[in-house]
Amino acid sequence: MIILAATPIGNLKDASVRLIETLEAAETVACEDTRVTAKLLRALGVENRPRLLALHDHNEREKAAELVEAAREADLVVMSDAGMPTVSDPGYHLVQAAVAAGVGVTIVPGPSAVVSALAISGLPTDRFTFEGFLPRKQGDRLGALGDLVRERRTMVFFESPNRLAASLADIASVLGDERRVAVCRELTKLFEEVKRGGAASLVPWAEAGVKGEIVLVVAGAEPLEVNLATGVAQVLELVADGTRLKDAAAAIAEATGLSKRDLYEAALQSRR
Repeated sequence: MIILAATPIGNLKDASVRLIETLEAAETVACEDTRVTAKLLRALGVENRPRLLALHDHNEREKAAELVEAAREADLVVMSDAGMPTVSDPGYHLVQAAVAAGVGVTIVPGPSAVVSALAISGLPTDRFTFEGFLPRKQGDRLGALGDLVRERRTMVFFESPNRLAASLADIASVLGDERRVAVCRELTKLFEEVKRGGAASLVPWAEAGVKGEIVLVVAGAEPLEVNLATGVAQVLELVADGTRLKDAAAAIAEATGLSKRDLYEAALQSRR
């Protein structure tokens, strides 16, 4: 089968006993960078020297089928340089191919920068969305943030330290100066740091220069205050676009918490 193995994101002591046992028994490891993985094996005191195969963004699609077939015969361990494979790292296409081919996939769980940053951000953790890296170009970045204006879940992004100040400024511009943000830097490492505050207030700090691995956690949008009158107006907008009245009332009721029956009857009355 294929074994997805999470590796430390900074502190080597976060390597689990199960990870080390898995590496001691592994015959083949598909990894993002063979040099990084070889160094990790030595640092963890793993005496086994498995065959290391490079699996990265540039070759994963073409290698997936071959690796899946190999995994039918012997376990294949899959690792990224740090954290959980497939989560903004190589591995997704391999797992997709394995599932399609009926090859088993299991996991050796461990560190994840996404959930670690979310946990210490001080922002709501009950519902969240991981958005990967924000676009490099400002126009694309503003567009991506515009799509998230009404997102009520906490949002988690990866970001380059070189673009952090620009991204914070764009978040302030699109989502609001006071939108709460937590910048989590160098998680689990010696110089771990978390800066919290309104998006605009953190721009000067970021402009002064930030180094290291960055995870950006952004609060979701506050729920809109909607009364029956505004809810009915939204229902009628959907109806004007071709949605059935019953379905429109149900959609707005779910989005706003208003009564579906009240919305339906009030919208029906307004059309008479």
